[in-house]
Amino acid sequence: MKENNFEKFGVIEECPIRNVLDRIGNKWSLLVLLTLEEGEVLRFNEIHGYIASISQKMLSVTLKSLEADGLVKRTVYPQIPPKVEYELTSRAQSLLPHLHNLADWANSNMSDIMVSRKQFELSKR
Repeated sequence: MKENNFEKFGVIEECPIRNVLDRIGNKWSLLVLLTLEEGEVLRFNEIHGYIASISQKMLSVTLKSLEADGLVKRTVYPQIPPKVEYELTSRAQSLLPHLHNLADWANSNMSDIMVSRKQFELSKR
């Protein structure tokens, strides 16, 4: 690895990998992105229904974060009551194949990872 990469990776604001993973690598962002992929255009309560274990506050924070990064498009319709819909942007669509690869890798390796974790815990006793 080049010396300037060490310097760049050390500062999160300048490191694309850390910066992006910090935003999408949390507990909820990937689930929201994959849910929107399945549903294409969804309202807040629909997303919440699909990911029932997320609180409304955390869903709101996650959607705002994904919107700020240009991964989710939020459309507000001026009516009473207000209608708001969420959908993936083309940037998010370009990310999906990579998320699918990660999910495939996780599914293929999860049982071995669980064995390794158990062995690690047993070795610490």
